[in-house]
Amino acid sequence: MAGITNAAFRLLCREQGAGLFVSEMVTARALVERHPETLRMITPGKGEFPRSVQLYAVDPIVVGQAVTMLGRENLADHIDLNFGCPVPKVTRKGGGAALPFKRKLFSAIVESVVKSAKPFGIPVTVKMRIGIDSDHITYLEAGESAAKLGVSWVALHARTAAQMYSGKAQWDAIGRLVEHLAPYGTPVLGNGDIWSGADAINMVEQSGCHGVVVGRGCLGRPWLFAELVAAFEGREIPQQPTLREVAQIMVRHGELLGDYFEDEFRAARDLRKHMAWYLKGFRVGGEIRAALAMIENIEQLRNLLGEIEQQPYPVALGEQPRGRSSSIRTIALPDKWLDDPDEYAHIEVEDLVSGG
Repeated sequence: MAGITNAAFRLLCREQGAGLFVSEMVTARALVERHPETLRMITPGKGEFPRSVQLYAVDPIVVGQAVTMLGRENLADHIDLNFGCPVPKVTRKGGGAALPFKRKLFSAIVESVVKSAKPFGIPVTVKMRIGIDSDHITYLEAGESAAKLGVSWVALHARTAAQMYSGKAQWDAIGRLVEHLAPYGTPVLGNGDIWSGADAINMVEQSGCHGVVVGRGCLGRPWLFAELVAAFEGREIPQQPTLREVAQIMVRHGELLGDYFEDEFRAARDLRKHMAWYLKGFRVGGEIRAALAMIENIEQLRNLLGEIEQQPYPVALGEQPRGRSSSIRTIALPDKWLDDPDEYAHIEVEDLVSGG
């Protein structure tokens, strides 16, 4: 969710319902070297608690330094380690979803973070995928390693890295991880294909997981969190918003981005990518859609949305996949990465540029 889950979007989601909302993924090295954009990315929104920082790392020493920095400077209340990112710029360096295959390196990174966070009382969690591909499955062994090292929970995106976001998530794998980690008392959170409150309940019932993680499901639908809260509390699911209500949320999103960036043009530019997600399924002419994709300020947004006729929510499309989707692909990896899972790999340092 790089480029999406900034403080403004997290606040928007928090206004819809309870939950833990993690930051955009940032690299440990960029934190240690105090890259200005990275420091801005982990700055919490107004009143945000807990402050959850999502880290990507390939070096146990550097990530330990980053966590110590977060603790000493009181910059985080929770640290989530990303071992699930499948994008080439991350995996080709051995990071993200590629890293759990190197089990010694994986364990060293998790151990370094847990030990560095302990003096500050910061809980550490990990998120991972099933494996690199169907021939290189790692989630049971990696999950057990993380549990033994003292993480607070393990989240599993029930796809391989090669699947990216294609096909259906394998919820049965979440159930196997729940059983595998039961002796350690480590909770498992499930991720993959949560498009509605009903999906979340079904995942928990089918897999026995202790909670769910939402990614693409909230794109253009931050009210999904209100659905999730109602579903888990056994209450009636709120009605889907009308177009006018969606428009109000879009304007609110723009206002929050303006406060976050302190630059209305930058806020409008950031909001452009959300337009298609918000308006998916609504009857909106091509001319207005094109204009929304080029807005330069929030007043333009209000005026354009005011031109669209009131409509009920397109329920038939609302619970369908959104965001990135792709076919199964070969994952970019460092040379000879798959030769030896026990090799304590020397990895090129991660990019200073955060996100993934």
